[in-house]
Amino acid sequence: FSVREVDQVIQNVLENRPTVARASEGKSASVEFVFGSLAMERVRNIALQIADTSVPVLITGESGTGKDVVARYIHQQSGLRDQPFVKVNCAAMPAELVESELFGYTKGAFTGAYIDRPGKFEFANGGTIFLDEIGEFTSSVQAKLLQVLQDGRFTRLGSNTELEVEVRVIAATNRKLDEAMKDGTFREDLFYRLNVVNIEIPPLRQRREEIPLFCDFFVRKFAEQYRSNIDSIPESLMTLLMNYHWPGNVRELENLIKRYIVLQDQQSIEKELEAKIAQRQMDDINEVAEHYLQEYQGGKVDLKQISKKAASIVEKNMIKKALRNTQWNKWQAAKELKVSYKTLLNKMEEYSIEMGS
Repeated sequence: FSVREVDQVIQNVLENRPTVARASEGKSASVEFVFGSLAMERVRNIALQIADTSVPVLITGESGTGKDVVARYIHQQSGLRDQPFVKVNCAAMPAELVESELFGYTKGAFTGAYIDRPGKFEFANGGTIFLDEIGEFTSSVQAKLLQVLQDGRFTRLGSNTELEVEVRVIAATNRKLDEAMKDGTFREDLFYRLNVVNIEIPPLRQRREEIPLFCDFFVRKFAEQYRSNIDSIPESLMTLLMNYHWPGNVRELENLIKRYIVLQDQQSIEKELEAKIAQRQMDDINEVAEHYLQEYQGGKVDLKQISKKAASIVEKNMIKKALRNTQWNKWQAAKELKVSYKTLLNKMEEYSIEMGS
């Protein structure tokens, strides 16, 4: 090919990019909101209350808890459901490209800007834009975002012409923005603009009663996708799933179920979970020991006190495990632990053990 022919093909692709992006970033796919805890029922109720308003929403919670699902659910329950839903993963974009991706650029704004390029806010015009991990924005992007929230106006990179958009903004973060404001990495005025409605999603370990629901949902989903004949989770595996602490939350559970459906490796998954649960318990005990070692400065170490604390950690974990294994049937749990019902209740009060903990 001649250089001229190659150049013409590239120009044709670049000129058609906005149309392709609009099609792929248009109406949101159907999302199923799976929940079975009081905490997530409250989240769903708030989502339904605010769906048909235009107020900004800030969704907070650990990575993998389902912030994306809640954002899409709000959009689908609103009058904007037939309009674009545009997700922006702020953490995945290089800092130097964030502004041009969000607000677009004009031809010649920088090296490689061969044509005018609309940004995500223009793609989302009339609909919803979901800014995931908003705590990663630089100060210059934060200032421009504040302007959009205030008056719905912004300028493309390299242009002086203001553009006007009408967009519902939903933001999410796993960072503590109050701490980011204190150290000056996040603007206070932007935080208060975004935080009109705050929805906090609890981690999966605080809503363990939903684990069977998610398992059922993911089994059906992946069994159909990968044409598997698996239709449920074995009891031995479910027991471990209920006792695991899930640092990666729902996303980690989803990936594990997908692996189980595809590879059908129940034995290796159970061994892996058993090792992680045991390691977590050992880490708790080591944390106690480390605490006492740090306090020890030439004085006497009270081994009895250390042993008592370590034993209490194991005891607490065993009580929680028995309760989960019996679906929080206290009479049955007391029988498994070989203690009286009253003793179990006293221990639960001592260790502040509540359903879902």
